[in-house]
Amino acid sequence: MLDYALLDALLAVVRSGSFERAARELNVTPSAVSQRVKLLEERVGSLLVKRGQPCEATASGALLCRHTERVQMLEAELGGRMPALPGSPGERRAKLRIAVNDDSMSTWFIEAAAAFCVERELLLDLVVDDQDHTAQRIREGDVQGAVTTLAEPVPGWRSIKLGRMRYRAVCSPAYFARHFSDGLTRDAWRSAPCVNFNDKDELQRRFIKRVSRADIEPPAHVVPHGAAFVGACMSGLAWGMCPQRLIARELESGELVEVQPGSRLDVDLYWQSWRLSLGWLDDFSAMLKTRAKSLLD
Repeated sequence: MLDYALLDALLAVVRSGSFERAARELNVTPSAVSQRVKLLEERVGSLLVKRGQPCEATASGALLCRHTERVQMLEAELGGRMPALPGSPGERRAKLRIAVNDDSMSTWFIEAAAAFCVERELLLDLVVDDQDHTAQRIREGDVQGAVTTLAEPVPGWRSIKLGRMRYRAVCSPAYFARHFSDGLTRDAWRSAPCVNFNDKDELQRRFIKRVSRADIEPPAHVVPHGAAFVGACMSGLAWGMCPQRLIARELESGELVEVQPGSRLDVDLYWQSWRLSLGWLDDFSAMLKTRAKSLLD
């Protein structure tokens, strides 16, 4: 029989990344958390946590964490349906760990999810990653849901199309005059610095290939923050692919100009979540699909 006090300690360490933060979350001492994890490791006969900065789950630890999360979510749903059940009314809120790309965070996701989470007393634990790589979080079992560009559902998951996010290639007027006054030549693309969200960001290269028909690797700044990414374009530091809804005002005011007027890059977004039927998780998925229709392009 599994001891869920021990499993809760393991999950808290893995999710927070340290024994100290896990102790604060569980309202016990770090020593107590360490003892619980060690006892669980002794019982299962396997190392469950790689001690480090941050602490990470081993393959066995990740498997137990996924199991614990499923149990917690089932208990939270049961508590909502049976509030008189001992130990369930409001003592533990359901928590949904979701991988979301930064552009969705900056434009539509919070607006879409907020009312539902308030009504259902649902806690969000959001993991920010590039939209092309949130799928990896799914495969690793690190999240229960993800906004991703992956259409094909991962085994054990279901996929729902949300809509598309439209990007425009933009820069400041001064930047355009400095780098593109002689046209969007291949030499210009090779010398004009762009801005990437992170090392996995391929949007800028994809746009260059579309308009130049060449596979060019431009010099690139890395700015892993939505508002700062737009700021890098506005400041004249670089050009970049920005969500149309995020920069509509700046384009209208002339603070930003399109590198190639009228051109765009559309990215289809999907919601993937556990196939495991949970009332509130199913409701969340249905809500997100509905809200995305009005908030995405």
